[in-house]
Amino acid sequence: MPRRARIVLPGVAAHVIQRGNNRQACFYCDDDYLFYLHHLEEQAVKHGCTVHAYCLMTNHVHLLLTPETKTSISQLMKGLGQRYVQYVNRTYQRSGTLWEGRFRSCFASEDNYVLACYRYIELNPVRAKLVEHPAEYRWSSYRFNAQSEASRLLTPHQLFESLGISDDERKARYRDLFRNNLEPGMVEQIRSATNGNYALGSEKFKTQVAEALGRRVSKCAGGRKPMEA
Repeated sequence: MPRRARIVLPGVAAHVIQRGNNRQACFYCDDDYLFYLHHLEEQAVKHGCTVHAYCLMTNHVHLLLTPETKTSISQLMKGLGQRYVQYVNRTYQRSGTLWEGRFRSCFASEDNYVLACYRYIELNPVRAKLVEHPAEYRWSSYRFNAQSEASRLLTPHQLFESLGISDDERKARYRDLFRNNLEPGMVEQIRSATNGNYALGSEKFKTQVAEALGRRVSKCAGGRKPMEA
């Protein structure tokens, strides 16, 4: 059976997940994370993707990207994946598959859903019980988005920019969003949309996307439970 074509919406933010094969580790030491982030920046510039948020977990990665073209994300992930696999195989004298098949993704409408994706991504280490607060986790974008850590990789989404007039005001309001965990219903919506490559947003947004693309962009009733991440 042919694979279902991805939903591609240039100029609309996308949540992307890529997992290690059989959920095995993809990162083994600090140098691995640094290599991945360096080449993420390089490939994002090369292929026209703006990076808003990320979280690198031991066995999977989360990215929030806005692509310029229909092929921007797929080209970025292909180039980044190839370079990182070559690096890991060379460094650890291994061979074979590192990633689990194709990356998964969903596109988010520009209301509360984009900021929910920010929170979903940066709260991942908290949900995994690795840390009590996202600021404690080194390999995510939280310290840039919420605090004062510098980054050449990241560019705030326009909805992030709308949180305040000044950078200090935006970061303070962003930190306020993390006073509580993301609502369980929103967590499930993001997981389901990402694992199924569906549109994430209001019913109006989903209808508009479906009409524009001429295809179904939401989950059918009775679908499989989404994988946790």
